[in-house]
Amino acid sequence: NAEWPLRPGELISGKLRYANNSNYKNDTMIRKECNVSVPVLKELARIIEEAEIMYEDDKMWPAPDRIGRQELEIVHKNQHICFNTSKIGSLVDVNSSKDPDGLRAFYYLVQDLKCFVFSLIGLHFKIKPI
Repeated sequence: NAEWPLRPGELISGKLRYANNSNYKNDTMIRKECNVSVPVLKELARIIEEAEIMYEDDKMWPAPDRIGRQELEIVHKNQHICFNTSKIGSLVDVNSSKDPDGLRAFYYLVQDLKCFVFSLIGLHFKIKPI
């Protein structure tokens, strides 16, 4: 769950908040926070726009179950959309769904956002300035 608390039309530096509640080995929730610049916000907007996720609908996606859930909320320009589905183990799960094209867009966007957020967090929290 990554959060950029900005409103449509605002391209100022912002704050990135990341939270992961995986319950792996009964671990506590992992939370990280860092400030991001305008170029980072522009790249985030580009990733979302290229994914074309704002045109999708999760009505035919698998409902969350005992295995888990994935949620994604996006506020971009004048649109606000929320997605909710079960954990996606692999592309086999995507291809066997009732809406493989929409779920595939979600799956790849989540992968891209994870890489993006983990890169930012890694840069912010692991590299010490000289």
